[in-house]
Amino acid sequence: MTFTTRPTLQGTFGMVSSTHWLASQSAMGILERGGNAFDAAVTAGFVLHVVEPHLNGPGGEVPAIVATARDPRPKVLCGQGPAPAGATIAHFRSLGMDLIPGAGPLAAAVPGAVDAWLLLLREHGTLTLAEVLEPAIGYAAAGHPLVGRVGDTVAAVRSLFEEHWPTSAALWLRGGRPPAAGELVTNPAYADTLRRLVEAGRAAGADREAQIEAARRAWSTGFVAEAIDAFSRRPFQDSSGRPHAGLVTGDDLAAYSASWESPATLDWHGYSVAKTGFWGQGPVLLESLATVDALDDPGAYDPATAAGVHAQVEALKLAFADREAWYGDGADVPAKALLSPQYARERAALIGDRASAELRPGRPDGAQPHLPAHVRPGATRRADPTDPTTGEPTVQSDGVTRGDTCHVDVVDRWGNMISATPSGGWLQSSPTIPELGFPLGSRLQMFWLEEGLASSLAPGRRPRTTLSPTMVHRDGEPVLACGTPGGDQQDQWQLPFLLRHLVGGQSLQEAIDAPAWHTVSLPGSFYPRDMEPGVLVVEDRYDEGVLAALRKYGHEVRVTDGWSLGRLCAVTRDPATGVLAAGANPRGMQGYACGR
Repeated sequence: MTFTTRPTLQGTFGMVSSTHWLASQSAMGILERGGNAFDAAVTAGFVLHVVEPHLNGPGGEVPAIVATARDPRPKVLCGQGPAPAGATIAHFRSLGMDLIPGAGPLAAAVPGAVDAWLLLLREHGTLTLAEVLEPAIGYAAAGHPLVGRVGDTVAAVRSLFEEHWPTSAALWLRGGRPPAAGELVTNPAYADTLRRLVEAGRAAGADREAQIEAARRAWSTGFVAEAIDAFSRRPFQDSSGRPHAGLVTGDDLAAYSASWESPATLDWHGYSVAKTGFWGQGPVLLESLATVDALDDPGAYDPATAAGVHAQVEALKLAFADREAWYGDGADVPAKALLSPQYARERAALIGDRASAELRPGRPDGAQPHLPAHVRPGATRRADPTDPTTGEPTVQSDGVTRGDTCHVDVVDRWGNMISATPSGGWLQSSPTIPELGFPLGSRLQMFWLEEGLASSLAPGRRPRTTLSPTMVHRDGEPVLACGTPGGDQQDQWQLPFLLRHLVGGQSLQEAIDAPAWHTVSLPGSFYPRDMEPGVLVVEDRYDEGVLAALRKYGHEVRVTDGWSLGRLCAVTRDPATGVLAAGANPRGMQGYACGR
């Protein structure tokens, strides 16, 4: 019997896995009350706003992949807000910028998460808005024992809050200090915001869908939009070192609505793997799976060996190079070619017995790739490790954890399944809007201030997000939902997980617990868009012989703590038996699965 940090849960009623135990158990409570997987996921999403405020918030975003018992085909719920109308390259250039700041009002996209969760509830949920928001309101109003990483995050930005972001200091430095681990912390303003959304719904009458639509209007054109519009006009210090006002207006919120779209998919080993479209980084996983397959080498599938790690890392590097050259909202993406078997063979032919330190985008259908000047040879920059606001709060290249995004997977007894990755709007991204109890996000930093690129900034375009939920189907039925926080590492950590579970036959928990790695030999998605050619970060639980062999392949191996990389959540369903399963990440000691 293989030891795992916790069991792979099994049952037939319902399963939840998320990055915080309170979100998981709140979602499970909704299932116990008769709600379905989508009611439960919405509950978890709002609870995560409260209990993991350093990792996500209402001012952020959420992409999700959904399959219903009635229609098991995967659908993407896009809760990624676009660039506001005033966000032009010319505007940022007029401020003397060649990169969008990594924090502050100027970096905010239109908030997308709340509208997406409410759209999901309206179309696929069964419970009322009041019922699904009850746990989040309770934790925000009465308090919850704070995880230590929240206080650590506040301590890291304490001087910024005290000197430049007074509204954030008022919320997070009560008594003149950061909150302590386990301290009961409240957010009365956010509790009131949620109550007002519920009240707006009730004022619309007894119909459940009418109530949800009224709450959406209160968010996009009512009191929330009014508060965001007014606050965004105030200048605050950002990661450029200077104060700037934001660009998000009430009109931007009114113009935005979350949406449904078709996923990008790959047929692979008898499965169909679904990801968000090429407006996000999700297809990196599909390209990597196809390239590993095209190597036609059974050893390439094993993440426990040096040969397997080498093959997978090199496949990922090629896919991320394509991300930089080809992926972007509104871009002319050669999607069919990028996921074709012929292209996978072309890319696999570039993988030899030496690690590459080059950025090598491909030429799908013979097209010429275009890379930003910032990532061309000789133009890379080094991040400032003293600035805790920059970048997604994820795992640094030296393995030090600054935080993470969030993730939640749910499957119910009827066969409904969802994988969702909420993020953005974390407490250190932008000053707190005092009337609402949350800040805006900073996702605009993923755009380039250079014309003619796949991810060039333009009003109305969605940032090329790193948020990357996954759903796997077999014979047309959903069998697995998974995902992880981690910015540029999200699809890197999911690749070996899927290989271990779907090819290697490991249980969910075995595959989650297994030693992890990722490369930073790719342009970072977050300010200051750094790249460390040839560097491979590896947990120290790998055998020294594997590490030595990786160095012989030419990787610059950077060894980090044995339980520091990866934040995976996963749930499964066997359509033949109805047996459900779940696993959750032990790293960080926050993730938890529950079910029966």
